Amino acid sequence: MFVHHFVENPQVVRQAWMYTMDISIDQNDFPNSDAQPNKRRRKKSMVWEHFTIETVDADCIRACCNQCKKSFAYISGSKLAGTSHLKRHIALGICPVSRHNQGKDQPSPYIPAPRTNISANGNFPRKRHRAANGVGSIYISEDNYSHELAKMIIQHEYPLHMVEHSGFIDFARTLQPQFNITSVTPVQEQVMGIYFREKHKLLDLLSGMSGRLNLTVDLWTSNQSIAYVLLTGHFIDNDWKLQRRILNFITVQFPDSDTAFSHAIADCLTDWGAEDKLFTVTSDRSYAKEKNRDNLRNLLSIKNSLILNGQLLINSCYARILRSLAQDAIGSMRETIEKVRQSVKYVKTSDAHEERFTKLKQQLQVPSTKHLMIDNLTNWSSTYQMLMAASELKEVFSCLDTSDPDYKLSPQMEEWEQVETLCAYLKIFYEAANILTSPVYPTTNLFFHEAWKIHLELMHGANSQDFFVSCLTKPLMEKFTKYWDDCNLVLAVAVVMDPRFKMRLVEFSFSRIYGEDVETWINIVDEGLHELYLEYLVQSLPAPTFIEGENDTLVKTEPQEEGLLSNTDGFSDFDIYISDIMSAQHMKSELDQYLEEPLLPRVQDFDVLGWWKMNRSKYPTLSKLASDVLSIPLSTISAESVFDMREKKIDSYRSSLRPSILQALVCSKDWLQHESSEVPLGISTEISAAAVKTEF
Repeated sequence: MFVHHFVENPQVVRQAWMYTMDISIDQNDFPNSDAQPNKRRRKKSMVWEHFTIETVDADCIRACCNQCKKSFAYISGSKLAGTSHLKRHIALGICPVSRHNQGKDQPSPYIPAPRTNISANGNFPRKRHRAANGVGSIYISEDNYSHELAKMIIQHEYPLHMVEHSGFIDFARTLQPQFNITSVTPVQEQVMGIYFREKHKLLDLLSGMSGRLNLTVDLWTSNQSIAYVLLTGHFIDNDWKLQRRILNFITVQFPDSDTAFSHAIADCLTDWGAEDKLFTVTSDRSYAKEKNRDNLRNLLSIKNSLILNGQLLINSCYARILRSLAQDAIGSMRETIEKVRQSVKYVKTSDAHEERFTKLKQQLQVPSTKHLMIDNLTNWSSTYQMLMAASELKEVFSCLDTSDPDYKLSPQMEEWEQVETLCAYLKIFYEAANILTSPVYPTTNLFFHEAWKIHLELMHGANSQDFFVSCLTKPLMEKFTKYWDDCNLVLAVAVVMDPRFKMRLVEFSFSRIYGEDVETWINIVDEGLHELYLEYLVQSLPAPTFIEGENDTLVKTEPQEEGLLSNTDGFSDFDIYISDIMSAQHMKSELDQYLEEPLLPRVQDFDVLGWWKMNRSKYPTLSKLASDVLSIPLSTISAESVFDMREKKIDSYRSSLRPSILQALVCSKDWLQHESSEVPLGISTEISAAAVKTEF
């Protein structure tokens, strides 16, 4: 018995032995004891079915795995290592031989029992309980982990064939020895199951909405020259929350054709049963040719003939126009910006240079709290941030130029002033684009505030007496004017639906932009707004019932309970009828009543949709218009791509997938972000088993 070699502290050995070996002993077990051995002995711990005790010397005893022959610490001097690490070696499948021999005639892996607390007197408990079946008696089914695996692949855009990689299989089986997914097919089935489950939920959401659907159309490409149309829906749900969902990701064989986008939109509307709910379409002129935009306008007129004759087609993407303005501004100062970039690199790529730069900053007492950073050439906001930080530290760079003979890249003071001017305009673009990076997509009224400020600043810059400012802003002004002319009606109508501003902000901003022509532009907005309201009013009226006579068409009226004999002259009802008509003619419309009421105080974080939800009974028709207008999307790209200067591309692996699988992966990733509650496992394969089978 190994305790014979360890007699320095027999009481510790006794307690450790009882706890780790589950043996009931007393002092009679030790040599030199005169007492008789305890007749009652219990079975030793199951861990020793897999390990053998090895005595190294009098103060060192180790445990050797019977299968992989690896040696582990057990007792060293006065320290007892215990058996927890031995249990993990077997129970978690760490032993390579045990894992390889699983299922063969080998001893069952040790299953640790729940640990009990040490008693109050410090002794180990004499009784221990083992779980009879599995760790904590928890059974994890194949459907369970395969479903979670598919969700992980969708959410993080991992390749489907990762399940065939040996490293992943070994890792998964370490966590779950019963892991048995070694091919792509079951993962594809789970992906399609998740797709159909989430699509069913979104169909319920769309079918239950009372408002209209706004669409954005975006074009993606791949290295294989395959084009894809991404269609995203924006709408207000029944709880007056703005929803944004990817609806379809369609492979397009001939993206340059005149009907590519219109066909994709028609297929999308049919797929979601929303043919009569289309309100606006937003695309971008950078990829949509003029003929293609005309076809989209015609489609909008057909699907939405009552709303301004299909005029609500937006041809420019808000994020792309800001990206283009930033690119042009940065490109106009390419040589100066490169000097700044190389200066920043000189400091940031050497610890000695950065330490010298920091000391100079402290000596000069420069108050800037910004840190230097090297920009990412594919992200224009990082270039802006690099220039901002460097310009605030220009004095330090100038001093470094005189104190460090190796630094020869410092821009001149005139160039630093130009960088500061550039940053002032980049800041405007950056703040305007930043509203798209919020987790919640902004309502349309917020875009007006940023757009009219950009228009005004560029207009002032273009008319500046400063030659540099004028040359910088004139090309930007020309480009932004095209965007403003395309979108200002939609932007203005949307901001009117904000009870803090209404027509007052339109009048104020237009007066500063258009000068003497302001009345013309204000009338365009006012007439468009009233025309739009009238269309909604007509749609909300009950359809009249007609009866045809021989010569005339008369309106059928409800039968009167009393005849003419009940009236003295037969004209009293006529007088009431005329009175009702005159009252209706003098009654103000909901729109006019809304516009004439005082503005609400401007408060931060104002919930414009929440306000309309509370006042929908007061403005039943106007609230429907507000719901649809405030959900009009101005940008076609996702929040993570707002500052990206590259167009979205599908990698070679994904472009090799079947269109149905690719659409399921792209759409499901978006839909799972909005998953509110966990659906019981099994539903993913039960919702549309037939539909899944048709995909394979």
